[in-house]
Amino acid sequence: MVHLIAFYANLMLLSSFLGLGVGAMAGKSKRQLIGLFPTFLALDIAILVLSRHVVFGTAAGEARLSSLSPTVMNTFVLITIFVANTLLFVPLGQKIGELFDSLPKLSAYAWDLAGSLFGTLCFVAFSLRYFSPVWGMVTVMGLYFLISSRKRWPLDAAIFAAVLGAMFLTSERGAIWSPYHYITVTKFDTPDVPESEPPADLLTMVDPPVYSVHVNHFYYHYNLSMDPVRYSQSSKEGQIAAAILPYYVAPYKLVKGRDRVLVLGAGGGADVEGAIIAGARHIDAVEIDPVVVQVSRRFNAGAPYSDPKVTVHVDDARAFLARAKPGYDLVAFGLLDSHALFSSMNNVRLDGYVYTVEGIRTAFNLLNEKGTLSLAFVAEKNWLAYKLYQLVAEATGRTPVVYIVQKTVIICVPKDPGVTLPAKLAAFRRYERDLSRPHVDLPTDDWPFLYLLNKGVPRDYLIAIGSLLAISLISILGLAGRSFGLEDLHFGLLGSGFLLLETKSITDCSLYFGATWLVTAVVVSGVILMIMAANQVAARLKAFSFSLYAPLFLTLVVLFLVPREAILGYSLSVRVLWTLLIVPLPIFFAGVIFSTTFRDAAVASEAIGANLIGAMVGGFCEYFAMSVGSLRLSVLVMVAYLASMLALLVAKRVRSA
Repeated sequence: MVHLIAFYANLMLLSSFLGLGVGAMAGKSKRQLIGLFPTFLALDIAILVLSRHVVFGTAAGEARLSSLSPTVMNTFVLITIFVANTLLFVPLGQKIGELFDSLPKLSAYAWDLAGSLFGTLCFVAFSLRYFSPVWGMVTVMGLYFLISSRKRWPLDAAIFAAVLGAMFLTSERGAIWSPYHYITVTKFDTPDVPESEPPADLLTMVDPPVYSVHVNHFYYHYNLSMDPVRYSQSSKEGQIAAAILPYYVAPYKLVKGRDRVLVLGAGGGADVEGAIIAGARHIDAVEIDPVVVQVSRRFNAGAPYSDPKVTVHVDDARAFLARAKPGYDLVAFGLLDSHALFSSMNNVRLDGYVYTVEGIRTAFNLLNEKGTLSLAFVAEKNWLAYKLYQLVAEATGRTPVVYIVQKTVIICVPKDPGVTLPAKLAAFRRYERDLSRPHVDLPTDDWPFLYLLNKGVPRDYLIAIGSLLAISLISILGLAGRSFGLEDLHFGLLGSGFLLLETKSITDCSLYFGATWLVTAVVVSGVILMIMAANQVAARLKAFSFSLYAPLFLTLVVLFLVPREAILGYSLSVRVLWTLLIVPLPIFFAGVIFSTTFRDAAVASEAIGANLIGAMVGGFCEYFAMSVGSLRLSVLVMVAYLASMLALLVAKRVRSA
């Protein structure tokens, strides 16, 4: 519900790691903090409610929906949310630390992993059923009562009731929580009144209403019929339809054959209805968010997704491109721009692997000999139009033709180089200026950042990360009440390497199978199962051996040397086997190392706390992918594990001495 978090989702994950880690390391403190959990929860929700309308500014070298510049207030709000979320997890971390110290270490770790797997499966259930997070909060509160003192139940129940009330009252009644977005629907002429049901005769009525769909509080698209026959003369709904129709039929004026059309980022169906009006005989409509499709089926008076000529594919666009059969007359990229990250594990946007050189090239290769590729985009930053032009030129090996109206550009490339495109395209006029300069860094599968002008971490990110790291250091030294030793450093480095490795696994699998929530959930579940298996193997080993690092580094080197492009070129079955058998191996061997050394740790709570704090540091390091790309970030994984080995070696020698 807080828009700026859409682009900083991983900070919420990292703040939870910090809170759990600090709490675990403070596990032996005489003061029990678990009773403060309801108060910290109320504080966290209050800050989120007060911050929900804050719009985070955009640096000159990054493109977002907002054209505002970053401000000190934005950074302050971000830090405040991070701190509040960290505090929320400290009491839970302390309780975890106590339990680790009271049980056999590997047994406690097995229960901890089983709980993580259960939580992941709950996330899957919420994503499948589109549950509101309010129900998730109710579940958390119920679990809290099982571990808290009965004397506090009346007060805790009152606090929880206030929290649920605040969440309920500040959420739109008709809001829908998809796996990716917070979606609300309103009528165009009553933008402040949420709509839950359309008129019963929506598909047949004259002058049907125009609905605005918002995701994460930002306008996303209209749901309306663009057929002029549906409107009376001078109706305001008809005027809106007439105004936007040229934008969506424009690409079809470029092609004569309209037997097969592919629309990527179909959204509410406007591009699809444009294809129907233009006479397309078959349309493949690809949209990643199932709720967006459902909302269109309910509120779109044109009912484009119910047309027999349309086949709807709820899928990631890049994943669909990898499976599609060639022969399209037109491949149209709808206004496919992301409003969020696809995972809290990294900084890649939901459409990151669509707008890469390899992604555009794959789409271009699906055209028949007379086909055309069309890419429509609202370029909030001027340099974004240059970047898209150069991206398409590099991917296709052709000189694109650009049509423009205000900030909306349509970039077209015919498969046949002998085809001459017109000077005017509906409401668009051909842009004749050279867009091949200035030079910009083009997004690739290794660096999938369309929305960054050049490689590098934007300054506003650096300021936020630097501030949060400083706060984290103060928290570790203050709340934990002790300094890090070499053994702690070993576990911290294992945590850093693990989170970077998990992030890389999610990134690779998203490229192989699509950047969908289901792929992320499957990978996270697989990672947990692999660590559980490693924990069982470690329980059967008599002692830790430094030789365990050998297979870890060997598998890391294999994953580093084998290019992902090579894996993408294989069939689906080979990609599945690679993902199941090779990608998880480093996680398994790292898990064996962690479990065997964790069993020998002096204090279990301190070791697990250091590991969680290290994971937070690894999460911050993931931001460097914006500068060096995913492959080079893999080197940082090797460095983290090498450093963990050296720290443990020195710690053992010091202990022996």
